[in-house]
Amino acid sequence: MLELGGSDAFIVLADADVDAVARAAADARTINNGESCIAAKRFIVEEAIADRFESAFTGAMTLLTVGDPMERTTRIGPLARARLCVRDLQDQVDRSVRSGAVVAIRGQPLERPGFYYPPTVLTRVVPGMAVFDEETFGPVAAVSRARDVAHAIALANASRFGLGASVWTSDPARGERLAAEIDAGSVFVNGAVKSDPRLPFGGVKRSGYGRELAAAGIREFVNVKTVWRA
Repeated sequence: MLELGGSDAFIVLADADVDAVARAAADARTINNGESCIAAKRFIVEEAIADRFESAFTGAMTLLTVGDPMERTTRIGPLARARLCVRDLQDQVDRSVRSGAVVAIRGQPLERPGFYYPPTVLTRVVPGMAVFDEETFGPVAAVSRARDVAHAIALANASRFGLGASVWTSDPARGERLAAEIDAGSVFVNGAVKSDPRLPFGGVKRSGYGRELAAAGIREFVNVKTVWRA
């Protein structure tokens, strides 16, 4: 099994509970400071609720405390390397803004010991921008607007990555039907993408191939032998 990271789509349909989903979105983006292959990275929202979602999501991200990871009140700790703060994340943000992305919360590497980068939200993100096309490995969120459900699925699939995705809707059966149209190794309905030893884990496209965990993962470690008796 080879897993090569992702740019997971977090699709919010117009019938979703906006406030609850916005809080879940903040948690999904900042798990492990956003340094997670399966952290939500591209937030694709139907136009009808986009203003409300952006406001609620920005508010939820603003409440996250950046600081010493040993403190109980801290939600965002330091990143793994200095390069992630400056050469990678800040460069991706700057290039996206130059391409037309709108800043809702503007992050800059913090002037303090350690590699700290505060929560950052960019809206009006479209394909072709760095934060849409590339994997952002840190607490930077890209919000895109979709005209309708079909456009939301198209945006989700407009990526060279395909590790995980999630669909948020008040109609779980509808979400499950839409999951079949999303090019990703895992699709969660009304839940953040996670790794669970009971479930096969792995991606498609540039997110790798093969599966680990569960029965499918065990089979990656064995050779199947064929015996044919005529």
